[in-house]
Amino acid sequence: MTVFSTRDFDHATARRLAAEGMPAALARALAARGIESLAETRLPLDGLAPPSALSHVQDAATLLADAIDADSRLLIVADYDCDGATACAIGVRGLRAMGARVDYLVPNRFEYGYGLTPEIVDLAGHGSNGPPNLLITVDNGIASVEGVARANELGISVLVTDHHLPGAVLPAAACIVNPNQAGCGFPSKHLAGVGVMFYVLLALRAELRTRGRFDVATQPRLDHLLDLVALGTVADVVKLDRNNRILITQGLRRIRQGQLRPGIAALFQIAGKDARLASARDLGFAIGPRINAAGRLTDMTIGIECLITDSFERAIELARQLDQLNRDRRDIESDMQLDALAVLDDADVASRNTICLYNADWHQGVIGLVASRIKEKYHRPTIAFARASDGELRGSGRSIEGVHLRDTLDLVTKRAPLLVHRFGGHAMAAGLTMPTSSYDAFVSAFEDATRASCDRTLFERTITTDGALAANEVVLSLIEAIDSHVWGQGFPAPLFDNEFVVVEQRLVKDRHLKLVLDLDGRLFNAVWFSRTEQVPRTVRLAYRPVVDDYMGERRLQLVIEHAAL
Repeated sequence: MTVFSTRDFDHATARRLAAEGMPAALARALAARGIESLAETRLPLDGLAPPSALSHVQDAATLLADAIDADSRLLIVADYDCDGATACAIGVRGLRAMGARVDYLVPNRFEYGYGLTPEIVDLAGHGSNGPPNLLITVDNGIASVEGVARANELGISVLVTDHHLPGAVLPAAACIVNPNQAGCGFPSKHLAGVGVMFYVLLALRAELRTRGRFDVATQPRLDHLLDLVALGTVADVVKLDRNNRILITQGLRRIRQGQLRPGIAALFQIAGKDARLASARDLGFAIGPRINAAGRLTDMTIGIECLITDSFERAIELARQLDQLNRDRRDIESDMQLDALAVLDDADVASRNTICLYNADWHQGVIGLVASRIKEKYHRPTIAFARASDGELRGSGRSIEGVHLRDTLDLVTKRAPLLVHRFGGHAMAAGLTMPTSSYDAFVSAFEDATRASCDRTLFERTITTDGALAANEVVLSLIEAIDSHVWGQGFPAPLFDNEFVVVEQRLVKDRHLKLVLDLDGRLFNAVWFSRTEQVPRTVRLAYRPVVDDYMGERRLQLVIEHAAL
């Protein structure tokens, strides 16, 4: 059963925000998120936390500046998701702009797995240009103890830039920059990998200024990289604290003004989106998935090349390839989801705290998406597994609020040290590898660990909304006001709920429910994506009002997310 709960907000604050010109519905929503004045919604670039607050960032700057002065060969090793791709792209662009000799390598997830493994180090060491002098990890590396050790054996220094939670043992790198490492006082613990690399570039530029390479007037413009920073930050679904909202806001502002990389411009065009009206939602649901598709189905080289090219013609060619990969990904995901639902139809999900799924035929690049869909449907932490190689399974998990997935996996490994080979991640998403023979034991251990560490009430689905809207409040100007702000994890976009009369409902493309809804005599077009079951004639629905700009015509539409059933 799903129930709705309305967010509390300070009424005086909401009235004050509304008096400053904000739509009343948005004023209530912002007040519920702790915003007390209109000034707090302004997110200038000079409001960013200073690079000096990030532990070891000056050491990283010195290491990189010394490498540039020595004309050393630098090699970036990137993760294979959108955060990793954008972090790699700004690393390549930023370092080259500052005079570095730099290239990149992105592991094929199906051959090498995640992170800086010894195999990747060996591959880097046998490149056509010879071994690098310095390896730079982006969006990975904090768990690469063996990989860094192998690099050290080969005489290759390693700079780790990462944001994932560290384990008990850190790699013996020349320098580690990670806001989540012990002792780091950086105020934004939720920087994405691309954000960490951006800060390293800021510190490097300052270091090179002190060495006389350039001055303030002639230094490279790093703000030109903020479109990439915004994309990676949104796509990685990190918590949007004030610092991250500044990065995204400033990136979107530059996209809307036409100050965007050719690759991002091409992706907007291929996705049928107007970059002049760019929103965080566009980055998260139109641009990011097309980049991610490369890492899921092939390797991320196509995505990185799209982001680093200066040729729009080349970018369009690569964007078309990414678009096709994304279409293929959707088809594969749909088939896998049907498989998963068929299994769960015969399972007693309600009696369990967790869901684990495995199919030997599943594509390992898509299991995270399947886990996410199943988690949303059943409100249970979910891990989907696919066959990897050498008798291993690779799992990708998604969690619900209140169940810290990485910590739960850590508890599993403490109780059964030999069960899992490797794991890592965040509170809401994590990955692991383990022997195929461990699957049944892991399913039990994961369930037991969750029961031991979590309150059972967490598994009762309560949807928190911003309350009901009057029919005359649901207008395009409200949507435009909402879209002028940055929303995401930890700062969720307004979600409203009302009781509607269903005038019409039908299935389109065999996967989406289209509806016509009556609210106090006014009719609204609505869509519930990936919903095939019909709803009662009178029903309470949670929804987001959006602009449907299909075929260039701007129409109001409600996107349904939940029903109180």
